[in-house]
Amino acid sequence: MTQPASIDMEKRAFREGFKACAPTMAGIFAWGMVTGMAMVKTGLTLWQALGMTFLVFAGSAQLAALPLMAASAPVWVVFLTALVVNLRFVIFAAAIAPHFAHLPWYKRVWHGYFNADITMALFPVRFSAGTAHQTEGKVGYFNGIGYPNWCAWQAGSVFGILMASQIPQSWGIEFAGTLALLAVTIPLTINAAALVGVVVAGITAVVAASMPYRLGLLVAVILGMVAAMIVDTALDKKKEKA
Repeated sequence: MTQPASIDMEKRAFREGFKACAPTMAGIFAWGMVTGMAMVKTGLTLWQALGMTFLVFAGSAQLAALPLMAASAPVWVVFLTALVVNLRFVIFAAAIAPHFAHLPWYKRVWHGYFNADITMALFPVRFSAGTAHQTEGKVGYFNGIGYPNWCAWQAGSVFGILMASQIPQSWGIEFAGTLALLAVTIPLTINAAALVGVVVAGITAVVAASMPYRLGLLVAVILGMVAAMIVDTALDKKKEKA
C-alpha cells in the first residue's frame, strides 16, 4: 500500500471515529462543565482548576477527589480514592495496547493520554481483539474518538471553571453531571459482570454514604470491581465446561 493511500485510509477512519462518538459530545461537555464548576466551588483557584483539568483529564477521579479535598481528608485517602476509581484505565490500556504495539513508545504514551471510557466503548466494537495484527485505520479511528472527546471535555471544563461564580447553586446544574455520567456508563454495561458491578457499587455507595471523608465511594468502587471480577470468572468457567 502506498503512503498516500495509507494516509487516506487513516483520514477515513478518523471521520468514522468522529461520527461514532459525536452523539456523546453534548454529555461529555456537560460532565466537564460540572466538574469545572465543582473544582472552583470546592476552593481551587483558577490556575489550580485549569491545571487539574488539563493534567489529570479524568472526570470520575476528579469528582471523587474533590469532596475529599474539601473535607480536608488525608492525602493518602485522596490519592487512593483517585487511584482506585481510575484502575479501570489499566484494563482499558491492556485491552487496546496490542493494537498499537507497532508504534514507538512515545506515540503509545501520547495515545494513552487520550484513552477514555468512550474510547473503550467504541474502539473494540470497530477493532476486535482478533484484529490486533492489523494496523490500518486504527490510529485514525482512535484519534477520531479521542481528540473530539478531549476537546469537548476541556471546553466544558474550562467553561465551568470560568462560569462557576456566575451560576447559582439554586439552578441545580450539578444534576447534569449525573446525567452525563449515566450517558457514558450505560453503554459500557454490556454484560452480566458489568451489570453486577454497577448494581453492587450503587447499593454500597448509598448504604455507606455516611462514612467519614466520603470513604463510602472508595468502598463502593472496590466492592463493585470485586463483584464484577467474580461474576466474570464464574462466567468464563461456565463457558469452559460447556
